[in-house]
Amino acid sequence: MPVLDEVLAANERYAASFELGELALPPARGFAILTCMDARLDPAKYAGLREGDAHVIRNAGGRASDDAIRSLVISYKLLGTSEWFVIHHTDCGMEFFSNDTISGLLASSLDTAALGPDGFYDVGDSPGSDAGADIDWLTISDQSQAVIHDIVRIRTHPLVPARIPVHGFLYDVRTGRLVEVPGAADAGRAR
Repeated sequence: MPVLDEVLAANERYAASFELGELALPPARGFAILTCMDARLDPAKYAGLREGDAHVIRNAGGRASDDAIRSLVISYKLLGTSEWFVIHHTDCGMEFFSNDTISGLLASSLDTAALGPDGFYDVGDSPGSDAGADIDWLTISDQSQAVIHDIVRIRTHPLVPARIPVHGFLYDVRTGRLVEVPGAADAGRAR
């Protein structure tokens, strides 16, 4: 069965007993999580969420990109969140390449790359594009430092009020535990 059919069938089952149409627009628990798009992470489970509880913003690496900060600002300014979490994770794919690596792979081919013992390599035949060189891919060389960097970037953004605490954690993909990053509490403390 194609993925589209699987998704639509699952949605039919979900909608058949759907009873959440009256949830309020603002998140009921008043917080937001910025985390990675990695399929092994389920923020609803690791943070004890139900529909309507919190905003969850996901991107590659859970990085405080301009778009992630845009979402956080909307989250507090228009929808009232008052506490934020930056949650990266162990064994993140963003640790396995550099800006130069992905830019080079894209310049070579737009086909999906392969991962071998020495890193990613191109296996495609299609034409590539040099446009990847114009993007900061926000790769990660040190997870704890990346969390602190993202907290500081959020904390010092001119559109983020000092009263919002920003917490920093690593999710351990082997144990399911959230581990506070040393220095995160100080970096993200509400002022």
